[in-house]
Amino acid sequence: MDKAIIGKKVGMTQIFDADGKVIPVTVIEAGPCVVIQKKTAEKDGYAAVQLGFDDTKEKKLTKPQIGHLKKAGDARKKTLKEFRLSGTDGMNVGDLVKADTFAAGDRVDITGTSRGKGYAGVIKRYGAQRTPTSHGGGPVHRHAGSMGSGTDPARILPGKIGAGHMGNTQVTVMNLDVVKVEPEFNLIAVRGAIPGPKGGVVFLRNSVINK
Repeated sequence: MDKAIIGKKVGMTQIFDADGKVIPVTVIEAGPCVVIQKKTAEKDGYAAVQLGFDDTKEKKLTKPQIGHLKKAGDARKKTLKEFRLSGTDGMNVGDLVKADTFAAGDRVDITGTSRGKGYAGVIKRYGAQRTPTSHGGGPVHRHAGSMGSGTDPARILPGKIGAGHMGNTQVTVMNLDVVKVEPEFNLIAVRGAIPGPKGGVVFLRNSVINK
């Protein structure tokens, strides 16, 4: 059965295993999430569940949002996310999904929004090389360089690197180990780093690599 949950990045720390080795982990406040909507293959053409996370005030929601959330009881959730999962027959609208959905030893894929770094040049954004800084090379040391051929094809080909907005994009880190789960505190610790700043919303689901 596929598993998924919505969480919030708390930060990074380290824990020690039974052999005394240091494991760098990211702590995630996972759930509790409410099943807001359930889709079935017979009615919708595919099986999925929509989870809601993070309570909010009713005055911050629109009337259509309130009507949609009322179907799952008194759920006032800020973040909604649909997951296509197999084995959703046992899940119903209004059910709670908690951190103990996952256990130590599971492998997960985590999706989040990376930190926004503003407008950046090609050296910082793509790791391009600068030109030599002596013998009259300036003032284009950190520019992108040639844009391509002139007469033919007389245009910039797709994929050309350039300066622009860096970060603030959806990033998925795959196949991370779940090191520890603390159900009473709704916490999941995964090995390594995940996208986004502290407090950023992340989506966890069991890894598609090692099923």
